[in-house]
Amino acid sequence: MKKSHGPAFRAARIKLTRCSACRGRAVVQGVFHDLPCDRCNASGWVSAEAGEALPLDVLVTQLSLRLQAAEQQIEQLKRSVPMNGPTAQYTQNNRRGAGGTNYTGD
Repeated sequence: MKKSHGPAFRAARIKLTRCSACRGRAVVQGVFHDLPCDRCNASGWVSAEAGEALPLDVLVTQLSLRLQAAEQQIEQLKRSVPMNGPTAQYTQNNRRGAGGTNYTGD
């Protein structure tokens, strides 16, 4: 068995799933208005293995990790999709304007 002192070097990723009580909306329907969901700490996410709400400090870390991964994926998709059509004309310099500037025809 390996001895270890202090916290882990990296935050462990916990598999999350949508809350079954609020269906991922973070609120449940009350009589007159929406109420925060008690089962998932009003986040819409619970642990996939246990189906229980995570403590708030762990939940914030896990949601931040998911957000960073989603933003990274969006950036990769933006770089991989070539622009064509009118969008390319406005974003790329065609050097047709005065002094070699971009001319869009407007």
